[in-house]
Amino acid sequence: MPPSACIPRKTQGKGTVLMPISLSNGPFPRAASFFSRSLHPHITLGRNRASQNLAMNTFAAAATPPMPPSTKKTVKVVIKGRVQGVFFRDWTVQNARELGLNGWVRNRRDGSVEALFSGDPNAVNEMVEKRCRVGPPAAAVTALNAFPSNEDPGQGFERKPTM
Repeated sequence: MPPSACIPRKTQGKGTVLMPISLSNGPFPRAASFFSRSLHPHITLGRNRASQNLAMNTFAAAATPPMPPSTKKTVKVVIKGRVQGVFFRDWTVQNARELGLNGWVRNRRDGSVEALFSGDPNAVNEMVEKRCRVGPPAAAVTALNAFPSNEDPGQGFERKPTM
Protein backbone atom coordinates (compact mmCIF):
# COMPACT_ATOMS: atom_id res chain seq x y z
CA MET A 1 0.00 0.00 0.00
CA PRO A 2 1.55 3.38 -0.94
CA PRO A 3 2.48 5.69 1.97
CA SER A 4 0.01 8.32 0.67
CA ALA A 5 -2.83 5.94 1.53
CA CYS A 6 -1.59 5.56 5.09
CA ILE A 7 -1.88 7.60 8.26
CA PRO A 8 1.21 8.01 10.41
CA ARG A 9 0.33 6.84 13.93
CA LYS A 10 2.76 7.26 16.80
CA THR A 11 2.51 4.52 19.40
CA GLN A 12 3.89 4.49 22.94
CA GLY A 13 7.47 3.29 22.80
CA LYS A 14 7.03 1.62 19.40
CA GLY A 15 7.92 4.50 17.04
CA THR A 16 5.75 5.47 14.10
CA VAL A 17 3.50 2.96 12.38
CA LEU A 18 1.88 3.59 8.99
CA MET A 19 -1.75 2.50 9.15
CA PRO A 20 -3.88 2.07 5.99
CA ILE A 21 -6.79 4.53 5.85
CA SER A 22 -9.37 1.95 4.83
CA LEU A 23 -8.38 -1.39 6.27
CA SER A 24 -11.55 -3.35 5.62
CA ASN A 25 -11.59 -2.74 1.85
CA GLY A 26 -7.84 -2.89 1.26
CA PRO A 27 -5.55 -5.84 0.69
CA PHE A 28 -5.69 -6.68 4.42
CA PRO A 29 -9.39 -7.03 5.32
CA ARG A 30 -8.69 -8.83 8.62
CA ALA A 31 -6.19 -6.20 9.74
CA ALA A 32 -8.99 -3.85 10.83
CA SER A 33 -9.66 -5.74 14.03
CA PHE A 34 -5.94 -6.14 14.71
CA PHE A 35 -5.27 -2.42 14.31
CA SER A 36 -8.33 -1.43 16.29
CA ARG A 37 -7.15 -3.48 19.27
CA SER A 38 -3.39 -2.89 19.16
CA LEU A 39 -3.09 0.76 18.04
CA HIS A 40 -6.41 2.41 18.87
CA PRO A 41 -7.58 1.51 22.35
CA HIS A 42 -10.22 4.28 22.25
CA ILE A 43 -11.77 3.28 18.92
CA THR A 44 -13.89 0.17 18.75
CA LEU A 45 -14.80 -0.97 15.25
CA GLY A 46 -18.10 -2.71 14.58
CA ARG A 47 -18.36 -6.06 12.88
CA ASN A 48 -19.75 -4.90 9.54
CA ARG A 49 -17.81 -3.02 6.88
CA ALA A 50 -20.03 0.06 6.97
CA SER A 51 -19.30 0.71 10.64
CA GLN A 52 -15.60 -0.12 10.14
CA ASN A 53 -15.35 2.39 7.27
CA LEU A 54 -17.22 5.01 9.28
CA ALA A 55 -14.91 4.59 12.27
CA MET A 56 -11.74 4.57 10.15
CA ASN A 57 -12.85 7.57 8.05
CA THR A 58 -13.72 9.47 11.23
CA PHE A 59 -10.25 8.73 12.57
CA ALA A 60 -8.64 9.70 9.25
CA ALA A 61 -10.52 13.01 9.21
CA ALA A 62 -9.41 13.77 12.76
CA ALA A 63 -5.80 12.87 11.99
CA THR A 64 -5.65 15.01 8.84
CA PRO A 65 -3.71 18.23 9.44
CA PRO A 66 -5.60 21.46 8.77
CA MET A 67 -5.40 22.97 5.30
CA PRO A 68 -2.82 25.75 4.93
CA PRO A 69 -4.35 29.21 5.09
CA SER A 70 -5.16 30.70 1.72
CA THR A 71 -2.91 33.41 0.41
CA LYS A 72 -4.06 36.91 1.14
CA LYS A 73 -4.89 39.40 -1.55
CA THR A 74 -4.65 43.16 -0.98
CA VAL A 75 -6.24 45.64 -3.37
CA LYS A 76 -6.60 49.42 -3.31
CA VAL A 77 -9.78 50.71 -4.95
CA VAL A 78 -10.86 54.20 -6.06
CA ILE A 79 -14.61 54.52 -6.67
CA LYS A 80 -16.04 57.49 -8.61
CA GLY A 81 -19.55 58.76 -9.18
CA ARG A 82 -22.19 59.79 -6.65
CA VAL A 83 -20.40 58.07 -3.78
CA GLN A 84 -20.18 60.76 -1.08
CA GLY A 85 -23.13 61.72 1.08
CA VAL A 86 -24.91 58.41 0.35
CA PHE A 87 -23.50 56.34 3.26
CA PHE A 88 -21.01 54.62 0.94
CA ARG A 89 -18.30 54.42 3.63
CA ASP A 90 -20.62 52.98 6.29
CA TRP A 91 -22.01 50.51 3.74
CA THR A 92 -18.44 49.52 2.78
CA VAL A 93 -17.42 48.95 6.41
CA GLN A 94 -20.48 46.74 7.00
CA ASN A 95 -19.94 44.66 3.83
CA ALA A 96 -16.19 44.28 4.36
CA ARG A 97 -16.74 43.06 7.92
CA GLU A 98 -19.38 40.56 6.70
CA LEU A 99 -16.77 39.13 4.31
CA GLY A 100 -14.06 39.05 7.00
CA LEU A 101 -11.82 41.58 5.23
CA ASN A 102 -9.19 43.85 6.76
CA GLY A 103 -8.51 47.38 5.59
CA TRP A 104 -10.10 50.80 5.52
CA VAL A 105 -12.30 53.20 3.54
CA ARG A 106 -12.22 57.01 3.28
CA ASN A 107 -13.57 59.93 1.27
CA ARG A 108 -11.18 61.87 -0.94
CA ARG A 109 -11.31 65.59 -1.56
CA ASP A 110 -11.91 65.04 -5.29
CA GLY A 111 -15.34 63.48 -4.49
CA SER A 112 -14.31 59.84 -4.85
CA VAL A 113 -14.04 57.09 -2.24
CA GLU A 114 -10.82 55.16 -1.68
CA ALA A 115 -10.62 51.76 0.03
CA LEU A 116 -8.07 49.09 0.85
CA PHE A 117 -9.36 45.51 1.00
CA SER A 118 -7.23 42.61 2.23
CA GLY A 119 -8.05 38.98 2.95
CA ASP A 120 -9.23 35.84 1.20
CA PRO A 121 -8.91 36.37 -2.60
CA ASN A 122 -12.52 35.25 -3.21
CA ALA A 123 -13.85 37.66 -0.59
CA VAL A 124 -11.78 40.53 -1.99
CA ASN A 125 -13.08 39.81 -5.51
CA GLU A 126 -16.66 39.63 -4.19
CA MET A 127 -16.28 43.00 -2.47
CA VAL A 128 -14.65 44.78 -5.41
CA GLU A 129 -16.39 43.29 -8.43
CA LYS A 130 -19.88 42.58 -7.12
CA ARG A 131 -20.52 44.91 -4.21
CA CYS A 132 -18.48 48.10 -4.77
CA ARG A 133 -19.42 48.27 -8.46
CA VAL A 134 -23.03 48.71 -7.33
CA GLY A 135 -22.68 50.33 -3.91
CA PRO A 136 -25.50 51.23 -1.50
CA PRO A 137 -28.98 52.06 -2.86
CA ALA A 138 -28.44 55.86 -3.06
CA ALA A 139 -25.05 55.62 -4.80
CA ALA A 140 -24.34 55.81 -8.52
CA VAL A 141 -20.94 54.29 -9.32
CA THR A 142 -19.54 55.54 -12.65
CA ALA A 143 -15.98 54.19 -12.39
CA LEU A 144 -14.04 51.75 -10.25
CA ASN A 145 -10.26 51.43 -10.46
CA ALA A 146 -8.63 48.57 -8.56
CA PHE A 147 -4.94 47.77 -8.35
CA PRO A 148 -2.75 45.49 -6.19
CA SER A 149 -1.23 47.02 -3.07
CA ASN A 150 1.52 46.16 -0.60
CA GLU A 151 0.11 48.51 2.04
CA ASP A 152 -0.51 47.06 5.51
CA PRO A 153 -4.29 46.77 6.03
CA GLY A 154 -4.07 46.47 9.82
CA GLN A 155 -6.56 44.40 11.81
CA GLY A 156 -10.29 44.67 11.17
CA PHE A 157 -11.95 47.15 8.85
CA GLU A 158 -12.23 50.83 9.69
CA ARG A 159 -13.43 54.17 8.39
CA LYS A 160 -10.61 56.70 7.99
CA PRO A 161 -10.87 60.49 7.85
CA THR A 162 -11.05 62.30 4.48
CA MET A 163 -7.76 62.62 2.61
